[in-house]
Parts: sequence; C-alpha cells; structure tokens
Amino acid sequence: MARLSVPTKGRLPSSLRVDAANRAVVKSLSRLSREALLSIALDWLDDANLPNAAPYLDDADDDDDPDHLYPPCSSLDELRELYRDMQSRKGSKRDVVSRILEGDWRHGVTLYQLAMVDCAHLEENPTSQRWTAYAILPLKLPSADAGDDEPLKPDKESLTIPRFHPSTFVQNLQQYVLPDVKAHYHFYRPRDYPVLLLRIFVIDSPYNTALALANSSADFSSSRTVYLAFPDGSPSLYITRSQTTGPISLGESKSLQGLIVNGVPKALSRPRQRFVLRPLNLSSRNLWALLERRGAGRTNSAAGGWSIYADERIRSSPLDTVLPPVSPWADAAKPSIGASRRRAAPSTESSRTAKRAKVVAQARFGNEALVTDGKGVERVDMLMRDPFPADDGLPPDPDPDPDTTEAAASPANDSRGMSDRRRSKVQAVLRQAREEEGDDADEADPSLWIPTVRLSFQGPHVFAGIRQLVEAGIVDGERMPGWMTGEEGVTTGVVRHGRVRGHKGAGL
Repeated sequence: MARLSVPTKGRLPSSLRVDAANRAVVKSLSRLSREALLSIALDWLDDANLPNAAPYLDDADDDDDPDHLYPPCSSLDELRELYRDMQSRKGSKRDVVSRILEGDWRHGVTLYQLAMVDCAHLEENPTSQRWTAYAILPLKLPSADAGDDEPLKPDKESLTIPRFHPSTFVQNLQQYVLPDVKAHYHFYRPRDYPVLLLRIFVIDSPYNTALALANSSADFSSSRTVYLAFPDGSPSLYITRSQTTGPISLGESKSLQGLIVNGVPKALSRPRQRFVLRPLNLSSRNLWALLERRGAGRTNSAAGGWSIYADERIRSSPLDTVLPPVSPWADAAKPSIGASRRRAAPSTESSRTAKRAKVVAQARFGNEALVTDGKGVERVDMLMRDPFPADDGLPPDPDPDPDTTEAAASPANDSRGMSDRRRSKVQAVLRQAREEEGDDADEADPSLWIPTVRLSFQGPHVFAGIRQLVEAGIVDGERMPGWMTGEEGVTTGVVRHGRVRGHKGAGL
C-alpha cells in the first residue's frame, strides 16, 4: 500500500491488487470453465503480461510454510510447465480456482487480471451482455449569424468520421469522470468479432491507490462495469448496461450510462470538429446482429428483401432500367427437370398456396431472417401511431356528453401528457421522432383519434419467426409492412402510415 494517499482525478492503475479472498474475485473466476481458467493463467505468465500479473514465487528470504497445500514454484518456467501439465489431465474447476487464489497468486489479483477474466467470460458467453447501438455523427459548424445559445445540429449527410487512438481516447474520457469516482480501462479485441472492446470498471472512491480497495467497499458491492464496442470501419458504437456485483439504484445506473454517452463524443472531438452520439433504436444480446445492421458491411442499408443486392457476387441492381430475362424467383415456383419427366401429380389449391407463400417469404426477406444465420434479435417493440379511420359507418352522436368529450381530450389521457420519468422506451423514441421530424399534423388534429397500440415480438430470432409465419401462410407476406422484415434495422420504433418514423422503408 502506498505510504500516502490523497484524493486525485487519476484513473486506477492496472497493477493495483485486490485481495485473493475477495468475494468478487472468487465469483469472477468461478464463472469460467476449467479450460478457460488454465488458458488465462498461462496468459498471465506470458512475458508481455508479467508486469501486471506477476505470480507468487519462492523466495529464499521468505519463511513459507513447508506444509502449505500449494508450495510456491521457484521459477516461471516451472510454473508454466505446471499449468501445461494440468491442461493435459482431467480435474475439477474448483481445484484450479483454489490453486490460483491460494497458491500462485495468493498475494492478490490485479485489476488487469480481473479485466482479462471478464473478457474471457464474454468470449465464453457472448450473449451475456445486452448491447445498444449509437451513431457517431459530426456536428454542423455554427453559422456566422448564429447566437451563442443556439444548439448545434448533427450533420447526417457528412462523411467525416472521428480519429480514434486508444490511449488518447482514454486520457480525454478520464477528464469527464467525477473526482469521487475512479475508473479502470482495459482494451481487448475478441477473436470472433471485428470490434475493439473497452471495459470500464468504476468504483466509488476518491483514491487511486490500494486505499481505494482497502476500505469497506472493497467487496465491490457498489462497483459497475460497462463495455464499449468500437466496430471496425463503422462510425457506430455499442454500449452495454452497467453490470454490478451488488445492489444498485436505477438512478446510479442511468447516471453512469449518461456520463458515458455524454463523455464519449467529447473524448472523440477535436478543435472545430465536434461529434455527438445518437441512439439508433437497436438493442440486442447478439453482437453479430448489431454488426449486420450497423457495422462495416453492405447490409447497413440493404436489409430484409434488399439483402440480395448486398452480395458482391450479384451484379444486378434495383435501379436497372432493363428487366432480367428470368425472374430470380422463377426457380422456386417451377418444378425440377426430373420431376417434369415423371408424371406430374395433380396439384391442389393448398399446395399451390403453400408454394406461393414460400416464394413470397423469399422475396420479402431475401437471404436474411434464417434460423441458422446466428444474427437474430430477441425482442422488437413497436408503437402504432396511425389515426383511426374517421368514417366508422356509425351515425354521429346527436347529444354528446360534454364531460366525456372533455375527459377524452384532456392531456391526462394523452401519452404526451405523461411525465418524462414515467415514459417508457417507446415513448422516448416517439419524442425523439417528433423532435427530429417536426411533423405532428395528424396528431395535432383534434378530430382524429390515435389509439395507443403497442406490439411486442419476443423470441430467440424474431424476424426468423415472422418469416416462418409467412411461409406457413399465417401472415400475409404481400401486405406485410416492411418493418416486419427487419429492413429498417431497428428493434424499437414508432410506426406511422405503415413506416417507422425516421425511416423510408416499404410501407403497406
């Protein structure tokens, strides 16, 4: 422990050790499998990681107990050979955890090692975190006649992307961390995903020395962990919810989330080049689903049935003025050559309907929404804001009740009259769409009634399930709106006139 600890705004160093008997350390290691524990122990013993993950070795000056269950090794080579030998034979995970915490790292585990453990757990369980996608947009430069209080608007048509350097980004982000909170940063690149992960571990303490982990909060009950994913070649950002090891209030979780959302664009900004984060209304536990819709590939603007044009092998385009000689879906509708030589069985109306439903599903969904593609989203929430038809076929009420009319028109019955703190996520999306579009002509008309109808689809792969319903003939694929195929690239939105507000996809 440092001889003198003073409050500072510095970040937590990676070499700071946590007691091996800490419950949070035991819980973190116990989440990994035996193979992952042995692999990460060998990674700690690598020469590049030794400065922040040095093990406990035998020293002639130390009086170690000769009857200790795990006597210390005399050299690094001996310790590496020990863990390689454990990989070649069977055993229990508890023995490996006990060997690490009571033997080779009995003097404590560093924050760097804990970060590697969490990243290894994320590798083993890629769906353990829920990611939310944000767009990194540049802000328009203020005009000459603009006032000082006029807010800057994002430039959605600009192709400017921020320069990203990990060490500079962390240094700039640290400036926006509160002085009574300390954070530890760890960058990591997964094997299977084209992203760069940033793990942020936050603890409530004004010190960045061992004193921060020696007080009553050393059990990490108030600590939070947030992951940021920077996809390669894409001006997007994926952020997870804060994970805690103990109880935490909703306000603290949202405060940390807001701090990151506001601090990240400032850390990426430069003089005369400012950026802002805008939510994309896309959330999922499947990181591949976010990379498919908001990554560096060609499917960002070619989802659903348009995904066939995202394939580089296909040279045709929907903008071609000459129609193809053969429809791309003709092969799915006509029988094979071998079947034509045989005596054709009489087709019934049901078989023709089922065959047409599959052709329609292929046309609407293209190469996406397959159960085995591994790119499914778990939940889709939509709010319908279409006005109810005024002509319902009923005669007008000759003697309307004024009390009922006033109650129906009161702000208490309008979803816009609810307080901000009680708004749901869909209501927040509706408010954002109003601010961006400024088109409330239908909603401002008092003669129109707009009921509040929410649709929620849940399952391991929502759009694949809708595709199966189309193939089964349960959902009419020809009249189905485009947002049900996933072509809008959102999981939360407001539907108006058959389209998600803020998007220009296919309507009814």
